[in-house]
Amino acid sequence: MPPPPPALPDELIEEVFLRLPPDEPACLVRASLASKLWFGLLTGPIFCSRYREFHGTPPMLGFFYSHGPYCRSSVAEEPEPLFVSTTKFGSCIPDHDHDVDWCYSLHDAWDCRHGRVVIGDRDASPAKLVVLDPMTGDWRELAAPEDYDSYGAAVLCNVTGCDHLACHEGPFQVVVVGIDIGDSVAHAYVPLQGTGELHMPISQWSKPCPGLHIGSDAFIQPMPPVLIQDTLYFMLVYDDDFRVGILKYDLCSQCLSLIDAPLAEAYIDTVTILMGMKDGSLGFAHLDGLNLNLWSRQMGSDGVGSWTECRVIDLDEFLPIQNPEKGLRLMGSSEGRDIIFVSMDLGIYEINLKSLEWKKIWNRRNFHALIPYMSFYCP
Repeated sequence: MPPPPPALPDELIEEVFLRLPPDEPACLVRASLASKLWFGLLTGPIFCSRYREFHGTPPMLGFFYSHGPYCRSSVAEEPEPLFVSTTKFGSCIPDHDHDVDWCYSLHDAWDCRHGRVVIGDRDASPAKLVVLDPMTGDWRELAAPEDYDSYGAAVLCNVTGCDHLACHEGPFQVVVVGIDIGDSVAHAYVPLQGTGELHMPISQWSKPCPGLHIGSDAFIQPMPPVLIQDTLYFMLVYDDDFRVGILKYDLCSQCLSLIDAPLAEAYIDTVTILMGMKDGSLGFAHLDGLNLNLWSRQMGSDGVGSWTECRVIDLDEFLPIQNPEKGLRLMGSSEGRDIIFVSMDLGIYEINLKSLEWKKIWNRRNFHALIPYMSFYCP
């Protein structure tokens, strides 16, 4: 009987496990259950840190969504899942019970970034919000500062210099923007104690930033804002003609301002989204039939930003279905990855704008915005 093969050194085993795909978290789970040695290796902080550094960009483990004003279902009669997994990742979202009955009654995601998601009820007066960590199940309530006709919110890591690869349990910041449609004025708030523990409620807010007049009949599109460096961008829609505008919030100066969209004409909001481009610029995507038009906003040496149309893609050549019965609809994007999400007859698809590859991620399409949840998972 031949002797057993020599055991691999721990260093080589670790190199093998580093190459397991991050978008298939079940691989790491199965490997960690194979032996005590592997369990200790794969759950240790050194391997987890190396694994995140090796792969760089966190994978998309699933998505949250927003119903928007036109496709909200009766969640009381038939609750829908708050989170849809696109991998074999099981989120730690609390069940619907007396302690966390917001899970289904506040069935709308407003933003998801740096391992956390903001869930809110726009119909409440004032709006009710919860910040949730899907990896651990920790959550924190927020009482909105004022009663507004239209709301937007953002959640982001509050650690200077963080690489955002594993910061979901650290300090975070929340920004809430509200619009009083009657006065056509927008305000923004941040919590006074926004860096505390997740289980402690947020009830005290900063004074609002100086009000910004944004024109009549404008409301914030129920899509997550785009974060570019130290600036958040919310998309506005003007109810009278569905014209699109962009509301800018500077995190450093805590001031609001308006910037023009690259298209001057009136465009329906469901075919237009803001996106964070891979080069770090603000992007603007618009569907004209089956033509996807992409713009990028670059800052000049004088500090003035300008739009440049960088690409026009004829999606008809790459569609997984010919002659779709209904027009395509833009549902969101993945910041810094040149990936967008569209809905069509067969469901919801992810499109890589670099390779133009399509990937189906869900059959249903009865909601307004798709908000990807991107994070590393280690056992």
